[in-house]
Amino acid sequence: MNYDLIIVGGGIMASSVAYNLYNDGFTGEIAIFEKDRIYEHSSTPRSEGGIRQTFSTEVNIKLSQYSYQVYKNFEEDMKVDDEPTLIDFRENGYLYLLNKRTMPVFKEIIKMQEALSVKVEVMNQEETKNFFPELNVDDLEGAVFDPEAGNADPYSVLQSYVKKVKSFGATFIYEEIDTILTERAKVTGVKTVKGDTYNAPIIVNAAGPWAGDLSAKIGLEIPIKPLRRQLFTVDTAEKFSREIPFTFDPTGMHFRGERSKIVVGWATDFDYGYNFKLQKGFFEEEIWPLLADRSSHFERLKLEGGWTGLYDYNYVDHNAIISDHPSMKGYYIISGFSGHGFQQAPAAGKGLSELIRLGKFETIDISPLSVERFANNKLVMETAVF
Repeated sequence: MNYDLIIVGGGIMASSVAYNLYNDGFTGEIAIFEKDRIYEHSSTPRSEGGIRQTFSTEVNIKLSQYSYQVYKNFEEDMKVDDEPTLIDFRENGYLYLLNKRTMPVFKEIIKMQEALSVKVEVMNQEETKNFFPELNVDDLEGAVFDPEAGNADPYSVLQSYVKKVKSFGATFIYEEIDTILTERAKVTGVKTVKGDTYNAPIIVNAAGPWAGDLSAKIGLEIPIKPLRRQLFTVDTAEKFSREIPFTFDPTGMHFRGERSKIVVGWATDFDYGYNFKLQKGFFEEEIWPLLADRSSHFERLKLEGGWTGLYDYNYVDHNAIISDHPSMKGYYIISGFSGHGFQQAPAAGKGLSELIRLGKFETIDISPLSVERFANNKLVMETAVF
């Protein structure tokens, strides 16, 4: 029960950290604790798998650019014994519909994006209509399209990571952690809810929505809460003429094509807690009218189902925490992505691997996402969050 490093949580963040540690030359014994053996309530497989580079801060853009390149080569790089790895990465693009309020904001963001070689296409109202003819654009100033964006299958990505990490020699232990053990301001291990103790001088908190509660148990508060997000799958009587990109509406609604179906989400309902209940009435009362206003194709549809998942929501500045903790030696945090986790996981795992092994970031400077930014009031605010 002695390890060199323990990761609490077995989702995509934990797997990326472990993969990068081994791939970068770490030779110690790693144990990964995951309470949900079949990942029933894990945030990773309940994600939409969106991948984009259109952010407003340099650190988020660079994290996403690195991760985008990883995902493009993921199927080849994650092979184990030459067995094929399929993640269904489809670059259908991201489309941001912009009104009088949001267009000026995005024009400022684009200056930074272009300076960092992010490809974006700016369209006026008429061009937006030509690009997506079925949309009602009367209330819009135009749109921005990110062509190097899309989505992959999160569950396939997660299982590929897990398989690769196991091939490197990591130990997966399917037990729930009760608390991290500490002594004289340094971590010493973890204790499971069954009372078993596992020892390690390095503990990584990759517990996703549960990360805040886990950290609070050792007296180190981090601003992370579980936030429910609902997704609905619909089929329309009248079909669209094109594959629908990941489309963000100024109302906070988004929708995207999923082969012959359409997935619809909503980003303005705030329901904190470990709640996995799907509210179909919410779709009918709140979302459907907005869809119908955006396109007459949504007036006749069938709600086929849906699912819920939890954000590891950073309620202060809505961005990740990728950091050691100055008050606890050997304690590292990788959480708080607030919906950006899947698309930034490859780069986040790479960065934390460097911090653990080398004591510094080398590939990308992720220091703005330190846990210390909250105490120092150096918040990382995103203006391109939709």
